[in-house]
Amino acid sequence: MVGRNPEDDDLGLIMKKETKDTLIALLKDRRDLDLLLQYKWYRIPVKSAPQMVKSHTIKYLAFYQPGCFKVDAFKIRWYGAVRNICIMKRKDLLPAETTHPKAEEDYYRIDLEELLQLAEPVFSRRRRRMVFITTTFARFQNAREFNDVFNESPLEEKFWEGLKLSHIDAERQYMEQIRIEEKIQTVYLDFAVFGRERKIGIECDGDTYHTEKDDVKRDKRRSNALESQGWAVLRYTTDAINRNLENCIREVAQTINTHGGLQDTVNPSVSRYLEDGQDQLRLFD
Repeated sequence: MVGRNPEDDDLGLIMKKETKDTLIALLKDRRDLDLLLQYKWYRIPVKSAPQMVKSHTIKYLAFYQPGCFKVDAFKIRWYGAVRNICIMKRKDLLPAETTHPKAEEDYYRIDLEELLQLAEPVFSRRRRRMVFITTTFARFQNAREFNDVFNESPLEEKFWEGLKLSHIDAERQYMEQIRIEEKIQTVYLDFAVFGRERKIGIECDGDTYHTEKDDVKRDKRRSNALESQGWAVLRYTTDAINRNLENCIREVAQTINTHGGLQDTVNPSVSRYLEDGQDQLRLFD
């Protein structure tokens, strides 16, 4: 099903050499955009900042605009090269808000060389929620839609290529809130596929984080919580993906068909059945 590319053996080595240097952050509202346009800086709470900000390895900063931006909602349009990073109190960043509950908290102020616009914005077909995405500038520059910006593990990239070749629309690093042991937790699914009748979560269980006893217990609790909230969950090991991606993709297609076909990304009321893997077989010959 998945045709073997002679370059596949080098894929893992190539991706490991790629260094993430670009952060995509959320522009919460119009006020934050106005500050960005006028002063060319952005703030991130120190306690929740991604590691590339803490280590000062960030080179580029881009911005995702949520639903409050209306015509510009769910798009990445603005970006810039990072000029400087410093830590400041929120009250010093925003002097007009000295009574804010977080006025005394520390924030990273990230200054940009200049603020640029993409010729064509990167859009989210499913109007995604997000907080931060770390990626490479090359991946960001070449992105045409939201899922193109992600730069994850070689295992996930391999599975992503399989889904794309099979024309199975999926969302990467899909954020979902679930209840585990009476606590609400935010989790990120490696892939989310939307069947007409049920959502399907796909997890790539790499050897590094999913083989220890505690890891297995954690994954089981997470899968149970997702299924209790209406998700179907498929988990694939490193061995399954590397040795027989064909069967993995076929199982995804069959699961989609079981749950009413693949939901259209533009019109959720429309769905289509996959021809029991036959289309995928032809694509991967």
